Amino acid sequence: MFTGIIEEVGTVRELRVAGEGARITVSSEKVWKDLEIGESVSVNGVCLTAVETGRGYFSADMSSESLGRSTLGGMRRGSPVNLERALSLNSRLGGHIVQGHVDGIGTVRNIEKSGEGALYSFGYPGDLDRYMVDKGSVAVDGISLTIGALRAGEFTAAVIPHTLHETDLKSLKAGDGVNLEVDIIAKYVQRFLDKGSSQADESGDASLYRKLLEGGFA
Repeated sequence: MFTGIIEEVGTVRELRVAGEGARITVSSEKVWKDLEIGESVSVNGVCLTAVETGRGYFSADMSSESLGRSTLGGMRRGSPVNLERALSLNSRLGGHIVQGHVDGIGTVRNIEKSGEGALYSFGYPGDLDRYMVDKGSVAVDGISLTIGALRAGEFTAAVIPHTLHETDLKSLKAGDGVNLEVDIIAKYVQRFLDKGSSQADESGDASLYRKLLEGGFA
């Protein structure tokens, strides 16, 4: 589990295809120091497991699903990636709960500079619309952002100078793909509502059937 507060921006050293998956090696100045083999690390919002660590780098394996559901498969040598180590029990939850499970790939629609910060507009897949909430949280390439304005298929997020400087957002341009993860709490709420609605429908159907049976129509 992560918080969406990026620790550093690393760079892709190598992306090597291995069977249906791949192994990614990332150059890092800070994250590699306390990262041990078997531990989780978020790379552009994708939860990966470290399989090798060394001075100034770490490697992680990616499954075919991770490659297909995220932008990592399109990374090249030198590509910047947001890095965050897994949350520990004594860590502060500075952003929001991020699992590292990408829900869809979004697209940068527009970037409007605002002083030293910027206002970003992102397009997102339609199946994520039910989880998007005005002033709610969303992870973009692993970064915890707050939805500022929301309309069908698009949301905006104001990015402060610190976040802009400390993440890969500064290197993005219109048309670039980004990994999106909706708020896990929104997922649970929607699941609860869907289940409640389903049970209500079933209850209604059963009641109707009993009335038809009593009336001799079934």
